[in-house]
Amino acid sequence: MKKWMISIAVICLMGALYMLPVAFSERQEDITLKKGENSCEILIEVEGQQDKIPLETYITGVVAAEMPVSFHKEALKAQAIAARTYALKTTNYGEKAIAPTVARQVFYDEKQRKTNWASNFLGNEKKIVEAINETKGQVLLYHNELITAMFHSTSNGKTESAYGYSGNEIPYLQSVASIADQASPKFEAQQEWTLAQWNSLWPVQWQPSDFNRIQLFYNESGRVERLQLGNNVWTGREVRTLLGIPSTDFTMNYDASTKKVRVNTQGYGHGVGMSQYGAEAMANEGKTADEILHYYYQDIEIKKIDACLK
Repeated sequence: MKKWMISIAVICLMGALYMLPVAFSERQEDITLKKGENSCEILIEVEGQQDKIPLETYITGVVAAEMPVSFHKEALKAQAIAARTYALKTTNYGEKAIAPTVARQVFYDEKQRKTNWASNFLGNEKKIVEAINETKGQVLLYHNELITAMFHSTSNGKTESAYGYSGNEIPYLQSVASIADQASPKFEAQQEWTLAQWNSLWPVQWQPSDFNRIQLFYNESGRVERLQLGNNVWTGREVRTLLGIPSTDFTMNYDASTKKVRVNTQGYGHGVGMSQYGAEAMANEGKTADEILHYYYQDIEIKKIDACLK
């Protein structure tokens, strides 16, 4: 009886020893897989930030900086997808640094968000993070390539095409109507300069009579393509940069009674791609983030990237 019991114990012990490497091997495989998944995480290098930032954390900071947190979640989701696409395209999936400025994408780190939102930080952060999580990994593609997902605050009622902006034809960046932008608080603006202040900005000296002989040539989206004064010619973009005005849809005149130059503009930003206030209007009409993006970017696909296969 004892010998039989000893034999069973030996068999059980041998079985346990035999199974131990298998179980250990399975645990090691699980760890390896998780480690492999983490190694595929895309990190974004933001100029001025000490450490690289995980992609989705970076997008949280971009959406918080680029779009009012009060906007509808579907508009925030559209912004998240556009911002993620722009970041990956600009940095080549994290291989190059990106500036946190309006020339690229504005970025607020957590410290800045806490400062901006103060007592509303937790609620605002939750809303932004939900928009990020619900679109995690989603990007915009054209012919299976990341698009240049340009966006702007407010159009003049019609977005600008890539050709109108730069002279380069890009199929997915065409001009579309965005009439709801006209209700935006940033739709119309007016700025004034004394003639001395005005002349300090230009490479030529203007006289009051010059404002009666300037010629403004507009493109199909209603923005200034070029300004001509005698033999001097400037593009609309050059004038916008030179004066620091909100858009290239502008008029200008000299008021003899106040002796000031007045410039009126419509829209805010370069006007190409998605209008953020237009996206908000569409979201409030019940449109989804996908519908918003397909409207502002023509013939694109929305897909989820696999960082390991990039």
